[in-house]
Amino acid sequence: MPRKISVKKEKKPEKINMPPEEFEKRVKQLAEQGLTSEKIGEKLKKEGIHSKEYGKKISLIMGNSYSSPDMLNIQKKLDKIIKHIGKNKQDKRAVREKDRIFSQLRKLKKYLKIQ
Repeated sequence: MPRKISVKKEKKPEKINMPPEEFEKRVKQLAEQGLTSEKIGEKLKKEGIHSKEYGKKISLIMGNSYSSPDMLNIQKKLDKIIKHIGKNKQDKRAVREKDRIFSQLRKLKKYLKIQ
């Protein structure tokens, strides 16, 4: 007979109830540390605080300090390629890739309605 393997489950943190003002203050505090809205949500969930109970999205609470993680990743990639092209003028493939990534960034900005 095969042995049963026991898997230890992590204990869920106790649910914490706090006023909405305190929740917003906590979100802004985490945003100042440089966390994205997704990371803030994960951290709050580990603490036992669920954003759905407060009826506001974390990205809306963050306001102007919010920037889409997709856009940040595309911007980093574009910066790396532009730096590469500066060193390697003959790399035609990189020039094409720069155009493609720039187009991605432009489409995402249009989708997110960012100027």
